[in-house]
Formats: sequence, C-alpha cells, structure tokens
Amino acid sequence: MTPPRVVLDTNVLLSALLFRSASMTWLRTSWQSERILPLASRDTVSELVRVLAYPKFGLDVSDREDLLADYLPWCETVTIPHPPPPVPECRDPFDRPFLFLAVAGRADVLVTGDGDLLALAESFPVSILTPTEMKSRI
Repeated sequence: MTPPRVVLDTNVLLSALLFRSASMTWLRTSWQSERILPLASRDTVSELVRVLAYPKFGLDVSDREDLLADYLPWCETVTIPHPPPPVPECRDPFDRPFLFLAVAGRADVLVTGDGDLLALAESFPVSILTPTEMKSRI
C-alpha cells in the first residue's frame, strides 16, 4: 500500500521532533515506519531550519542537525514551479509555501493546527486535517 503524501506545517513538525513525550510522537514513528510520506520544499525546509534556531529551544548546531536527520531522509523533495501553482488567499502569507507544496507535490493531506490554514479546508483541493484527525486515519 502506498503511504499517504503528507505536508506537515512547521508547528506540527516541531511538536513531533522536539517533544518526544508529548502527544505527537506517533507522527515521527509514522514517517520513520513509512506509514506516511512527508513532502518538503526548499521554502518549508528553510522555515524549519530557521525556527529550530530560535533561542527559546536551546538547540545548538549539532542538536538541530540531529533533528533534521530524524526527518529529512524520509521526505520526498518537491520543486515548486515558478510561478507557483494557484492557491486560495490565506490570511498569513507565511502559510503559502505549505499550500504550494501541497498542490505541487500532489499531497493527500496537509496536517496543521494553524487556524489560518484550517479555515481553507472547505475550499482547498487537498484535505486539511488537524493532527488528531490525521492520527485517526493512519
């Protein structure tokens, strides 16, 4: 069976990578056991790298590299065309790379807890689910 192609927003991904005892550990095991196929683009990975460097996480370069090594090898890299595919207007322009990735990568689902992205669930051609909704489907 082909695993679902999944776009994970940065906050969902951070929860899975940083908080191993929290409610998102199932997500890490899902990509590592190939039950899901995470998609990544240059912009979404750049966002992840940028956020992992926030001082509040207290991660040194080695810690950040270890976290990326727990994620990136399981990802399929998607090149976003120029111009990018049409996507609905979004209240937060920083969410647009995830929408582009979902469309260009032919994702089955975009997983997010972000209200701005969840607000697009009715009009977006790719399913937009909360982590809880996604967990119940795999």
